[in-house]
Amino acid sequence: MTTTYEDAKEQLLNAMLDHVPFDGWSETSFRMAISDCDIDEALARSICPRGAVDMALAFHAQGDAAMVERLKTEDLSDLKFRDRIAAAVRFRLQAVDDKELVRRGMTLFSLPMHAADGAKAMWQTCDLIWDTLGDTSDDVNWYTKRATLSGVYSSTVLFWLGDDSPDHQKTWEFLDRRIDNVMQFEKLKAQVNGNPLFKPFLAVPNWLAGQVKAPMKMRADLPGMLNPRK
Repeated sequence: MTTTYEDAKEQLLNAMLDHVPFDGWSETSFRMAISDCDIDEALARSICPRGAVDMALAFHAQGDAAMVERLKTEDLSDLKFRDRIAAAVRFRLQAVDDKELVRRGMTLFSLPMHAADGAKAMWQTCDLIWDTLGDTSDDVNWYTKRATLSGVYSSTVLFWLGDDSPDHQKTWEFLDRRIDNVMQFEKLKAQVNGNPLFKPFLAVPNWLAGQVKAPMKMRADLPGMLNPRK
């Protein structure tokens, strides 16, 4: 029976997860996974040219997929939107069985040569949350929503890694506080924008913000396009 690309990648990842808590997302763990799966090394290298880095990103994507699936199956219709965001972050963290896998991943992506990969993975998680919850913004709000959520999500992950409370209750309380802080800032921003005294000073910044458009679908890199749809 022919092994498909995706099957081989999944086998490698599942095998590597046994070694990551001890050896991290490293070349050592990757080689041991290849040995455990009895996969030709040339095939493994073609599937994951960067070895452990590609495996760590595949693990992150696996967690994202589990979060999206749960968001689609859970009934969140009675929740306020801020509570839906909180639920999405909670689902994402609950998709991880072993914190050490995430802790080791943070060590990997804190290295300068892999920091961009880590930032991109974080952004894609937050983008998936907004997209799955039905966000339709196509202006500067597309960026600010994801940037703000990235800050909330990253700080919550750090808190979660050190949380030993029952059912991670302290983490969910921390998450709620962070979202409340964001909501307070958004309320203040709306008050400033609605104040006629500030309109002359905000005319140019608001015009510039109005020129920014969300990237087209099938985006792959961090955002930064100006007027891509004009």
